[in-house]
Amino acid sequence: MSDSRKSNKKLVTILIIVSLLLIVVPFIALKGAEFGGSDDAGSQMVNEVTGKEYTPWFTPILENFIGGEIPGEIESLIFCVQTGIGVGIISYCFGYLAARKKYMKQEE
Repeated sequence: MSDSRKSNKKLVTILIIVSLLLIVVPFIALKGAEFGGSDDAGSQMVNEVTGKEYTPWFTPILENFIGGEIPGEIESLIFCVQTGIGVGIISYCFGYLAARKKYMKQEE
């Protein structure tokens, strides 16, 4: 096995371990902590700073359309679709840049 393959394998292994640690360590280090959403934290901060209850400026269009609050599962699904679209766009851009670099070297 060549040196570059060994170093790539080592790098991938290290990155996987670091990724797993980033996921697991917060749950171990902060046992019993509440992992609340940013909406709740923002509302509480507005209450503390202004002394008034936070009132939303508008209601989401989808909530107006269905006549009630969006179920959590649907909200998660919409978020996942949005994430997938973003990852697709970023992956396309990286692929385009990598291919452009490769073909520019071939032209020289």
